[in-house]
Amino acid sequence: MCAPLGHCWQETVRRAPAALAAIDGETGHAWTRAELDAAAMVWRAQVAPGSMMDGRFVLMAEPNGVQWFQVFLGLLFAGAIPVPADSTEPATTLRETAQSVGCAWFWHGGRLEPVASRRPVRRRDLCLVKLTSGSTGAPRARRFTLAQMLGDGRQVCATMSIRPDDLNLAVIPLGHSYGLGNLVIPLLAQGTALVCSASPLPNVLAADCARWHPTVFPAVPTLLQALVRADVDPADFASLRLVISAGAALPPEVARMFAEKFGRRAQGFYGASETGGITYDRTGEATLTGRSVGAPLEGVTMHWRRGRRFAVQSAAVLGRGSFVPADRGRLNEFGELVLLGRAGRLVKIAGRRLDLAEIEAALRGVPGVRDACAMAHPKLADALAAAVAADLLPAELRQVLRTKLAPWKIPERLLVLPEFPYTARGKTDRRRIAALLAAGRA
Repeated sequence: MCAPLGHCWQETVRRAPAALAAIDGETGHAWTRAELDAAAMVWRAQVAPGSMMDGRFVLMAEPNGVQWFQVFLGLLFAGAIPVPADSTEPATTLRETAQSVGCAWFWHGGRLEPVASRRPVRRRDLCLVKLTSGSTGAPRARRFTLAQMLGDGRQVCATMSIRPDDLNLAVIPLGHSYGLGNLVIPLLAQGTALVCSASPLPNVLAADCARWHPTVFPAVPTLLQALVRADVDPADFASLRLVISAGAALPPEVARMFAEKFGRRAQGFYGASETGGITYDRTGEATLTGRSVGAPLEGVTMHWRRGRRFAVQSAAVLGRGSFVPADRGRLNEFGELVLLGRAGRLVKIAGRRLDLAEIEAALRGVPGVRDACAMAHPKLADALAAAVAADLLPAELRQVLRTKLAPWKIPERLLVLPEFPYTARGKTDRRRIAALLAAGRA
């Protein structure tokens, strides 16, 4: 029994079977919609015959590429509910994740393995499961319906003017919420084709752009920063009419250097796994100046609560259509969202409560600091630790902080890094930073 999202894709195929669907950047092979559909059918017949997956969760750990779509569509054709996961995780970790979220099967390394005997899920409108680690690092499963996933894709495409005749440059993880909303759903629901780049290295991206002429590039700050620093010809990227930056805040200085080098602005995009897209910088001005993360997407409304918290409502939002993210914020005079740090990040220092967002804001306000991350000291009690991305000395930071913060709020340990480590999803790798702070070295 084909899952609902599979039916959606088959309708897209029926409308234009010979239209381009995906390009393998490594081999150069271009797949039409009909060819990709047939390849997924072959995968299903060879790997998941019969009804063994019907209505069951299947964790899929497949690297980015056209093969990812063959597996994903094959699971949908088998009636499964896909649970996309990070293929770079060790097999033992992936299996533990599959068990913890209730999967019956586990696809990894070109093999399908049973996990546990599970009854089919009764809700036929369930579409897929997103995995999000939140602040704890433990995987959490978020179940989405077809209507919610289509709602996110439609809001993204309508706000960003992503059309069926566009060509997406696919580098970000396809199974992450960002990749699902900006790459996967636009292909399945409206036929927006993509080129799957073989590597995120700047020279490879330049070659792919020069050869295939993509028009839309959903990116993360680390990719854009690498392109700014790399010795690549800006003319290779001339086909891009839209460059999107999400996953973390793009430092304004990187945004400015990118605009100067490539002649187009990166446009900030903010969202959450539970809500899909929330805000978008329609002109790139807010990203260029660092004033906000943009205004709500079309179809998205925000309702304000106490403590600078806000609820997001749209057709894409998990559950009953309303969700309160962990971030705090405010609206500026342009109707744009200004983020003020995560809620619930209070620590006790010598019996006094302290909001870590205050420390990070003070650090980011120091000239030359590109980013900041504060936390309770990994080893010392009643002490703070912080890391910054900058080209300054710790003593220089402390001198400025003494004019901004009370002595007990100044971090005991200050680590200066040339740049922060990031996860594959483009977010600051706080666990890696914590390890560096605990080790006392960069």
